[in-house]
Amino acid sequence: MIYLNTDHLKRCIQTLESSLLLYQQAETGSIHQEIYRNAIIKGYELAQETAFKLIKKALKEYGHGSKTLNATPIKEVLRLAAVHDLMTVAEVERWFRYRDNRNNTAHDYGEVFAVETLGLIPAFLTDINRLIQQLDSKLGQNAKT
Repeated sequence: MIYLNTDHLKRCIQTLESSLLLYQQAETGSIHQEIYRNAIIKGYELAQETAFKLIKKALKEYGHGSKTLNATPIKEVLRLAAVHDLMTVAEVERWFRYRDNRNNTAHDYGEVFAVETLGLIPAFLTDINRLIQQLDSKLGQNAKT
């Protein structure tokens, strides 16, 4: 059995949560609020990419090969995560939305996009923390072998 270390993802989430708090505390429309908003968006992207890497590592434990996983679209990887009880089907559906939103960051850094992304962050934090719990319980240091 592989051991999956989620420490980096946990740190990404701490940074994202701190950025969100500082954004909420900053004066509306200030440069500080914009800086924190940008940090939130980048933290959101990093947390997703880190989560996807961990999901792929976890799926290897269930017999999925590296080459196949690397060639598999991320939405299919998420579906496989549900098959192996790393996520619920409802969570996978929300992750589809997170992924679609994240893909838009390459094309749109405007105000509307930022507001949409900020609106997703609370649910994203809940879902990514649940994913961490699932990964830790199934493949973490204290997982039952």
